[in-house]
Parts: sequence; C-alpha cells; structure tokens
Amino acid sequence: MMIAQSNRLTYEAFGLTIASDVTLPELATLSGSAAEPDVTVEIAELADEWHSLTPVFDYYGFPRPGRFLFHIPDTAVISVTDGCTIQISPMCDAEWDKIRVYLLGTGIGALLLQRRTLPLHGSAVVIEGKTYAFVGDSGAGKSTLAAAFISQGCPIITDDVIAVQLGRHDQVPMTAPAYPQQKLWDESLTNLGMENDSYRRLSSELNKFAVPVKASFFGRPVPLGGIIELRPDPEASQIRIEQLHGLHRLPLLRYHTFRNFLVPHLGLMQWHFETAARLAASVPVYRLFRPVTGFSAVQMTSIIHSMIKEGDLQYGS
Repeated sequence: MMIAQSNRLTYEAFGLTIASDVTLPELATLSGSAAEPDVTVEIAELADEWHSLTPVFDYYGFPRPGRFLFHIPDTAVISVTDGCTIQISPMCDAEWDKIRVYLLGTGIGALLLQRRTLPLHGSAVVIEGKTYAFVGDSGAGKSTLAAAFISQGCPIITDDVIAVQLGRHDQVPMTAPAYPQQKLWDESLTNLGMENDSYRRLSSELNKFAVPVKASFFGRPVPLGGIIELRPDPEASQIRIEQLHGLHRLPLLRYHTFRNFLVPHLGLMQWHFETAARLAASVPVYRLFRPVTGFSAVQMTSIIHSMIKEGDLQYGS
C-alpha cells in the first residue's frame, strides 16, 4: 500500500502545479519546488465528517460552499476544497491504483469546476497546431479514436478530462495538457494491435488499462480548434459527420461537462451556462455518427484529417 511521502513532490497537470504528499506516478514531476503551488494533495482523516453529512446520490457530500466530499466504498473518502486542496482519507488495505483513478477523475473534475475551468469529458489530440476534442458518453470511443490518431503521429494532450481555459472574451479557448497516460479498454487494445499484458490494469475491478504515452504527449497549452461528439448509432451503416449550429451546440457542451451533476451543488449553474455559451460561440461543434458494430476508429481519423486539411472543420462549412 502506498503511504504518504516524507517530502512533497511537485507535479504539473491541467495547467496547474500540484504539491502532493502521496506519489502520483501518472503526472509529470517538476524539477525544483514551486514557490506556491496551485493545488496541494494531502492525507487527512475524513471519516467523521463524511458520516455527519447527508449524502447526495449516496456518494457525494457538500458540507459548505466550496467544499465537496465523495465516498468510494471500501476505498477512500476524498475532499476537494476551494479549488486548491485535495484531501484523501484511505481505508484500510485500500488499493491505491483505484484511489488515483478517482482522484484524477472526479477529484480533478471538481477541482477544475471550483477554479472556474471548464472540464469536458473526453480526449483531445493536436492536429495541424490545434486541439480537437472528442466528447461522448462512456463507450463512445473517445480514447480509442485518440489512440488511433496517436498511431498516425498526432500527439495527445489529454485523456478523460479536457481542461478548457477561457480567458477574456476576445481570447481563443485553450486546452491545458493533462498527463502522459491513456486509459483503454481491453477490446480497444486488441483492435489497435496492442497487447494488454504490456500495460498496467487500472484497478482489479476494471478491464481497463493504463497506457503510457510520454513520447506522444504534447505538454503545452494549445488553441482549441473544434469539438466533436462521438455518437454510436445502431441505425448507421457508415460514418456521418454534421456541424451543429446555434442553440444546438449549447446543450451538448453542458451535457458533456465532466461530472456535470456537480454543477448545481457547487453553485455554478450561471457560470456553467455562460461559459458553455462562450465556448459554443468561439469553437465549431460537430456530431459524428458511427456504426455500433465493427472497428471504425481508423476510418474516423481519415475523415477528420481530410475535413481539417480541406478546411471543412471550421465555422461556415
């Protein structure tokens, strides 16, 4: 079992410096020490506070504005406070690989929301100097499509949580780099010709694997060029892509916000609406329908590449 470190390490991810009392091997380590990190991660005792709460959906608690707790049964309680502090209360014999899955997922998603950075649920790669974000429901093929782009030489900037930074109204939205790892299902590895015994299983409960992508990771912020929703369609016999216009873009962005159910409980409804509206007005949004059966990721990369090269993947197409 991983234990707290005697000396904090400083990491970089999602455009933030993170000083942590526990090892976070997925993240890139910063040499030297930041004068004042953006985020600290520490071990704390949270059991009493958790039991004093009335949880939402059984797993989530909101003791005060700016503080969020979530419970992973038989594993840990994690708190996220004011966008700058994450505390972990591990249970006896907890599996730390599993704790980090939730820490770097729900924990980071809540942290970004608290910091007023929009987290989208998906993967993003860099093509022709811009980031293209693939969003969709679980199983839509976001990470698999990103992996197919990686195999063709396009670097990845984030997987699972896409941190979109919106500055002033006249600034282009930027995608912040996350960390050099993908999470791929066993079936995706097989279809991509990758052996699962070469990779670490994310946890004993998941048939999903951690795939290092350090050589293909883009570590600097990149302008966001477009957002593509992947939608498996039982009626589709071939791939079809369409651009969304006007008000059709807004609900898509709100729906695909990572852990969007947290938004009202964090008191961020107005901010979320305004931010999604700004993003919808700044970046073209597409919906890609693909057949449910068969492996179509490589064909999708070809279609998207062609549209970008021909200038069709932009406003006014």
